[in-house]
Amino acid sequence: ILDLFLFSLIVGIIIYYFMPRKEPEPLPEFKKLDTPPPATRETSFIEKMKKTGKNIIVFYGSQTGTAEEFANRLSKDAQRYGMKGMAADPEEYDMGELSRLSEIENSLAIFCMATYGEGDPTDNAQDFYDWLQENDDEDLSKLNYTVFALGNKTYEHYNAMGKYVDKRLAELGATRIFDLGLGDDDGNLEEDFVSWREQFWPAVCEHFGVEASGDESSIRQYELQEHTDINMNKVFTGEFSRLKSFEIQKPPFDSKNPFLAPVTVNRKLNKAGDRHLMHLELDITGSKIRYESGDHVAVFPTNDSALVNKLGQILGVDLDVVISLNNLDEESNKKHPFPCPTSYRTALTHYLDITHPPRTNVLYELAQYASDPKHQETLRKMASSSPEGKALYQNWVLDACRNILAILEDMPSLRPPIDHLCELLPRLQARYYSIASSSKVHPNSIHICAVVVEYTTKTGRLNKGVATNWLKNKLVTDNGHKSTVPMYIRKSQFRLPFKATSPVIMIGPGTGIAPFMGFIQERGWLKEQGKEVGETVLYFGCRHKNEDYIYQEELEEAEKNNVLTQLNVAFSRDQEHKIYVQHLLKNNKENIWKLVHSENAHIYICGDARNMAKDVQTALHEIAEELGGMTRTQATDYIKKLMTKGRYSQDVWS
Repeated sequence: ILDLFLFSLIVGIIIYYFMPRKEPEPLPEFKKLDTPPPATRETSFIEKMKKTGKNIIVFYGSQTGTAEEFANRLSKDAQRYGMKGMAADPEEYDMGELSRLSEIENSLAIFCMATYGEGDPTDNAQDFYDWLQENDDEDLSKLNYTVFALGNKTYEHYNAMGKYVDKRLAELGATRIFDLGLGDDDGNLEEDFVSWREQFWPAVCEHFGVEASGDESSIRQYELQEHTDINMNKVFTGEFSRLKSFEIQKPPFDSKNPFLAPVTVNRKLNKAGDRHLMHLELDITGSKIRYESGDHVAVFPTNDSALVNKLGQILGVDLDVVISLNNLDEESNKKHPFPCPTSYRTALTHYLDITHPPRTNVLYELAQYASDPKHQETLRKMASSSPEGKALYQNWVLDACRNILAILEDMPSLRPPIDHLCELLPRLQARYYSIASSSKVHPNSIHICAVVVEYTTKTGRLNKGVATNWLKNKLVTDNGHKSTVPMYIRKSQFRLPFKATSPVIMIGPGTGIAPFMGFIQERGWLKEQGKEVGETVLYFGCRHKNEDYIYQEELEEAEKNNVLTQLNVAFSRDQEHKIYVQHLLKNNKENIWKLVHSENAHIYICGDARNMAKDVQTALHEIAEELGGMTRTQATDYIKKLMTKGRYSQDVWS
């Protein structure tokens, strides 16, 4: 049988080998298509500077747009000194190229760095910050640099980011050609910047051996293009990046692509009084947006249409003309100051800040359009660095809270072309609110707690907060349509302890209670899951129990269910002498000290940075001194150690 099998196999192989076989058909040749390579973004700022003949680059770390604005001003200044500058977002470029800047003659890197939150870098400077931290062997010995820092003295880590960048660049061998500038937004940030800038440019001239051209004329960055015959489907109507992104929503949602969240609840929180405290709920169903207790929600407000219409009337223009402002520097990454093409109305409503008092550079540029020489002189004086000019700007613009409309009303001879005004005004920025809910309890909903800002200025005008008044008017249904709010989430370090058994002490008067509503909901949810939860202590303050004790029912319910183990409320104006949260802390000093010192409690503070946060910290220093037997220096160090360990967190604003 084996012989037969082998014989058959051999015969089969021979037959297969000698049988004629059909030649395989040649595959048809297809003509290769010339496909253009995918467009790549230029990440080399060195190549870009060489190509465009620039020798000064101004990087900005900006959260609210001010550092970016200062960077643009400095890059424009360079032209007056026979140099060419460009403003640059560090997020868009390879910062490892800093060591190559010496390839460009007379080159200089300027850094306008804002500090965000508790000494953190801004979102767009995070990668640069990480790069500085991680690259110890970087040789920047041929780099010339200077830093202007933007911060706020009321915060614990004043100008931490700017100071770090300045120190770190020097450590890596770079040459500092002018002193670190410190801008304080609690004082007068504009004045700090102007004073620094006045001394900075002469130092640059001396270092590079150049002279100012003496040309103080206006330098336009954009040119106007009016569109008379344009497809309206190609016109921006309020979107921030992608055309029609508000009609066709696509995740992921972020600062350039916000989600339009429907408003499901908008109710007044306070029972009486002359203020309006409100609670809003935004629906994020189907958005794939995730958040945690302590995060911030960023909302993009729009300006009051009455103010926009008044601006149009006073300047005598048709606001519905469709325009583009095109960058005169064709190589610039920033093609337009805001999404274009769009109408003047859309720009003034959605994209430009028309309510903030204008900075001095705006007044300087506008002066040329005043037909009355006295108005011209006043505007130029306020834009100068003279003591009289600074005092006049402080008094007439800042103290009087004059926005651009008020200035145009009070200077009837000042009538600038609207396109130049749109070029000069800063971008309208997102507003951040501490989220007042827990995603464990409300996965498809984000809660906001805010007080509506409204005040009368020295000139008798009624000024209204842009975002809070816009939110107040976001009715659940408006003419049968759902009201929506463009929003995204900004992650925070303000977090409940990893261990649910750790005690927490929450201190938040007024709307500072917002993140603690989320914390309380989360601790309640953990208890429902059968988890052991540590002591949950709240110190809340308001003016009057019968007026603005917000969330009273929810808080008392949480106390009844033992979710809140202690509810301490200070009613500051219900008695002759004022009582604030810091007074209650000192009244309960033994319990506070036991929780913090013996039971590893985490302390959280939310609210006003200028007064409340400082007063609370002082009260805690005094408790540590008295019950811990410490000196003031030791008590201060003790609290600082709690901060370092992540057991003392602040979410404060100025």
